[in-house]
Amino acid sequence: MKIIQTVRLKHTLLFMPLLAIALAASGCGSSGEAAAVSPSAEPAAGAASEPAAQATAVPASAPSPEADLSGVTLRIGQVGWPEWEEGFKAAGLLDTPYHLSFSVFQGGNLELEAIAADQLDFAITSEIPPIFASQAANQGSFKVIGVQRWNTLNQELVIPKGSVVTSVAELKGKKIAYVPNTTAQYFLVKMLEGAGLSWKDIEPVKLTTAEGLSALVGGKVDALASYGNSIIAARQNGATTLASAADILSGNFPVNVNTKSIDDPAKHAAIADFLERLTRYYTWTQNHQEQWAEITASNTHQKQAEVLDTLVNGDKQRPLKLEGISEQAIVSQQDIADTFTGLGLLPKKVDVSIIWSHAFDDDINAILKK
Repeated sequence: MKIIQTVRLKHTLLFMPLLAIALAASGCGSSGEAAAVSPSAEPAAGAASEPAAQATAVPASAPSPEADLSGVTLRIGQVGWPEWEEGFKAAGLLDTPYHLSFSVFQGGNLELEAIAADQLDFAITSEIPPIFASQAANQGSFKVIGVQRWNTLNQELVIPKGSVVTSVAELKGKKIAYVPNTTAQYFLVKMLEGAGLSWKDIEPVKLTTAEGLSALVGGKVDALASYGNSIIAARQNGATTLASAADILSGNFPVNVNTKSIDDPAKHAAIADFLERLTRYYTWTQNHQEQWAEITASNTHQKQAEVLDTLVNGDKQRPLKLEGISEQAIVSQQDIADTFTGLGLLPKKVDVSIIWSHAFDDDINAILKK
């Protein structure tokens, strides 16, 4: 029987009431990241127009189907709460031929920092963290080997109860709270552009998800660009949606793997097996929505009915699934990188194609054919 180790690192997100937290998927569990980031990473998505180069391939020894994985410990990062650990347990997927070590982080940027320090093998983030992490030494010591596709709901620009604002254009000169270097900042830029405004036309206020919610409810800002539970909580406090990012964001969540793990035949095989189990977990959550909502609500201190509503609506918009590398995914991430370069958050243009690796193409294709 394999020992399942759950590690709560110093970056662990402590469970708090709904109004005090803003969990989001990234790492996965919702459509966004769980915390603000430093230029090291965070979430986003979106359409793009500039073609991207072919993803780079990282050589890896072909794993043997009969490889002995009993000595392998696969170190898995999760954002916000032990989602996969709880989900695999409920779905009966913890009978792995290798050991699993789960760690919980506040954001995808912290997961990639752990990969760079060789403390993790695997993490799923939103599109922004890999862009910033790739600028570190050894290009962050990771590669993106595929994407998790998921919904882009609850990523919105909201206005407080009683606001007289009726359009994004009317926010010119107004204070708008946002989570820096995240999905929220990216879609806010796109919303402003769509209304004929630029970043310089507003008074941007950098805040965490919880701080932004408090500022909106307290009347200290005119609008809030955020995601996940902070948006749900804002609506519960009378806020209304001014603009949704549902059609701005791509729904791509990169699958990030430690380069050492890619090159290690046994770990490569273990990661391929984990990806296959992950797809079975996706199917299980879709077929057991009420049970999964109960488990999620218990761990995140939300109301079960609200969690179930989010799951049902999310699956209607874009069911959770694994996909291989595509040109569209690379182009989407390139647009995000170019947007952040334009804001001065990156020192120069970043070619995101170097982040991607085809090392797991055969493994993912085999999984998707099942």
